[in-house]
Amino acid sequence: MAIVTAWVLARYRFPGRSLLNALVHLPLVLPPVTGWLLLIVFGIRGPIGSLLLAWFDVRLVFTTAGAGLACTVMTFPVMVRAIRLSLEAADPGLDQAARTLGAGRLDRLFNVTLPLASPGILVGAIVGYATCLGEFGAVITFAANIPGQTQTLPLAIYAALQVPGGEAKAAELSLVSLTLALIGLLLSEWAGKRLNVAIGR
Repeated sequence: MAIVTAWVLARYRFPGRSLLNALVHLPLVLPPVTGWLLLIVFGIRGPIGSLLLAWFDVRLVFTTAGAGLACTVMTFPVMVRAIRLSLEAADPGLDQAARTLGAGRLDRLFNVTLPLASPGILVGAIVGYATCLGEFGAVITFAANIPGQTQTLPLAIYAALQVPGGEAKAAELSLVSLTLALIGLLLSEWAGKRLNVAIGR
């Protein structure tokens, strides 16, 4: 979905494009509101949540899957941004050359455009992962803070700080979170450079 959205924003001009761009990036600035909207839409009485429960017996609110959904929604703008920048940096002349040589639309997409955008796709995925590690507002609003089920690292740190003597546990979890995020960011930088070299940038 991030690749398709980035493709539409990078390659097409249409009425409402600016609005779509704003809506895609809105979760970045409104995490608790995003969690509340997820609760309204995917809650057991929400328009989608009630259908999922009635048809498939699937409940997302206050579950591990719900925490995953909240993190996905919150990292979506980060991924779209990275992929879009990579698509915009790809030389459109290569796509046109492939078209003049008889390559079809899907052939050009999978053999020219996506390989050229692969640094942005990979970096977007890794930075999205690192962003998930720090997500707090949407997760606590939509999935709550249930230990062993929906509790993420930031929520565990928050919970540790709410009890007397929990500072040591909070420091330990903060170190884990910091280490994982740093590894993710360094990996994205390294992978982006390697892929740029591989495609001749």
